[in-house]
Amino acid sequence: MIEFRFGIGDLAATWFGYSALQETVLSMRARSAGAYYPEQQGWIARWQPAYETLDTELLESLVTPRRWVPDCLIPRPRTPRPDFRAELEVLSATPPELVHQDVLEAYGNDGSPLPPVLVHGLDDPSALLTRIVDVLETYWTRCLLPAWWPRARSVLEADIAHRGRVFSERGAEGLFADLDARISWLDGSLRVTDTNPAVEALSAAIEVAGRGLVLMPTLFALGAQTDIAPDNPPLITYPARGKATMGETAAPAPAAALAELIGPPRARLLALLETPASTTALAHRLGVTPGAVSRHLSALAAAGLLDRTRHGRSVLYRRSPLGDALVNG
Repeated sequence: MIEFRFGIGDLAATWFGYSALQETVLSMRARSAGAYYPEQQGWIARWQPAYETLDTELLESLVTPRRWVPDCLIPRPRTPRPDFRAELEVLSATPPELVHQDVLEAYGNDGSPLPPVLVHGLDDPSALLTRIVDVLETYWTRCLLPAWWPRARSVLEADIAHRGRVFSERGAEGLFADLDARISWLDGSLRVTDTNPAVEALSAAIEVAGRGLVLMPTLFALGAQTDIAPDNPPLITYPARGKATMGETAAPAPAAALAELIGPPRARLLALLETPASTTALAHRLGVTPGAVSRHLSALAAAGLLDRTRHGRSVLYRRSPLGDALVNG
């Protein structure tokens, strides 16, 4: 168990964010352990032709058989929504000796032998890192960025919006109780429990001591995990709320009466917007242009059926109480 002890002001320095690079690296878990990530399998099948053009031997070696990842591959974000290529630049600057150490440590914790591609690669960690950065950028560009990432980003943004509401309505105890079963909050201490023996061996009580806490939703974790690097604020990743919606391939059918009242396109949007989503994500789900979605969203918001919230560069829409009453009534 890891226990984080909060002092006065530490909660005020707590923030949420997500990392496109982290999601890119961790997405390989869904390929190697598909039974744990059924909502991702349709996406993997769709981008398979593009995936087969990549350096797949190296890409698949970045996640161990038991889903460990070398720490250096997912550098801690400094801002809530870092740019993917800026993250790659940070990764590129990793000292070669750290690459060597983290790869061996990940496979050592896993208990699995190094794959041949890494055995040979560690002879020259600097060249290996260059090759890793190149394959991650190509994988991102060809497979994830066109359609998967807009949908994934919408889920992550919706999670953060939800957590903000929970924190404002129920405080720290409500927030942490809602994150994950492995997390608990009691008397100013946050506890993260993980039954993995390699994690249990790291048990410690850590003073946050003014450093703040970073909370990161992800689509590729089965439970909360933590990073306790001494020079950085504590970080906890946790399963994103609504990640199962990544498996939805069609919008729910609206009630016939609602479709007759406001028209089928707007009725479908209202049915979708039980949880927040962006214009781009909605367009992908409905198979229409963002411009068409935007016009309908504006009309629904003007009628008081939707609420709008800005999160970074995205605007998220969600049904208002009046919209809920219309859909559920």
